[in-house]
Amino acid sequence: MNRSTRLAVAALTASAALLLTACGGGSDDDNGNDKIAGADTGTKESASPSATADGIDRPEIKLPSDDKLVFEEPDDAKEASVLDDNQQFIRATDDAVVRGNPKSAALRFYAKGEALKVSVDWVKQFVDAGQSVSGTVRYYNRKVTFLKDGSAGLTYCGDETKAYNKDRKTGKRSDGVSSSNDAYVFYNLHLEKDPRGVWQVEQMMSKRGAQQCR
Repeated sequence: MNRSTRLAVAALTASAALLLTACGGGSDDDNGNDKIAGADTGTKESASPSATADGIDRPEIKLPSDDKLVFEEPDDAKEASVLDDNQQFIRATDDAVVRGNPKSAALRFYAKGEALKVSVDWVKQFVDAGQSVSGTVRYYNRKVTFLKDGSAGLTYCGDETKAYNKDRKTGKRSDGVSSSNDAYVFYNLHLEKDPRGVWQVEQMMSKRGAQQCR
């Protein structure tokens, strides 16, 4: 998830305990020993992967020009499929918020189970509040762990210092969270590959104000 989401933090942490077990060794303890190096490493805005490059018929996702998501490029080819599908999950979530559509087919393409439920509830909170999203979020320190059962764990950070909520009717942007540590969010996900070959998010948690992302 992403953006200035003070109104949705509680929903995002719903499945933290189960996910941390599934990902093997994860912890949401906020201490200096967990600090991730390279928070300021170069990133670039990534376009949606081709719907036909891997032979999978993927939903097309087009975000408005004022909603920018920036991702680190994957270094490892094996990890790239996990990171690309997660990138599309994040884009699908923003798309659902922008369109005010909790029933988004794209969101259901990239998420299932508890993660889908949490994501849908998160989108509904924006819809009910009359809010959308705007600005830029940078995603970095994306680390994939492949598990023995064939699933994968994924952790990453989100920098929301240039992200805003936006009133759906007036278009007025919020003040954002740039002056607060709340702008830095740590994410921990569990993903499973479906029969089509898509890495779907199955469990997820987030920790806003995470020390390891600053």
